[in-house]
Amino acid sequence: MRIDIISGVPELLSGPLDHSIVGRARKANKVDIFVHDLREYSTDKHHKIDDYPFGGGAGMVVSPQPVFECIEKLSAERSYDAVIFPTPDAIVLDQKMVNNISLFENIIILCGHYKGIDQRIRDELVTMEISIGDYVLSGGELPAMVIVDSVVRLLPGVLGDAESALDDSFQDGLLAAPVYTRPAEFRELGIPEVLKSGDHKQIRLWREEKALKLTKERRPDLYRNFIHKK
Repeated sequence: MRIDIISGVPELLSGPLDHSIVGRARKANKVDIFVHDLREYSTDKHHKIDDYPFGGGAGMVVSPQPVFECIEKLSAERSYDAVIFPTPDAIVLDQKMVNNISLFENIIILCGHYKGIDQRIRDELVTMEISIGDYVLSGGELPAMVIVDSVVRLLPGVLGDAESALDDSFQDGLLAAPVYTRPAEFRELGIPEVLKSGDHKQIRLWREEKALKLTKERRPDLYRNFIHKK
């Protein structure tokens, strides 16, 4: 997979892209990620990428000119499956959406900033809009990293244990069951006996029971959807 990220403040992306799972995936050539500085595409002599909104109001709006030129340049070099714009006024990201994106070959993620981006960009260039929650951030860089991290970890060969991504919360519509590691006794705190039994059937049943209980308590909306589909 190739991911192109367009940002007016690319410095915000350097740390998260170079470390942990995403960083290792890049070094292992499991994913190609390129960050494009939007200011390099501005025709303004001061490399401005924003202007005041028509009709008045507070804040600044990202101008169409640098965005159009950047995306048109990238699109002339290869075909993209999606141009993604993180924005709070969109469908909230979920695991099903992440799974679908992980099957794409090439994607662009456009990071907004300031008050927003010119609507003509959204109308003409953006093909997928994603929210990471009902709140507002200063820019699209952090949502972009949420999308990148959630997608990259699903790519073949990225995780050490091929099954670990399949056991994550939300993959089956439920939250994940509690997990424990060594030592089995810590400060007089133990772990459920079934996990030490070696009985894989009973362990699976225990995990399913705990996942259902946890989901019912913490995410009744997910629990209702899961029960309805059964």
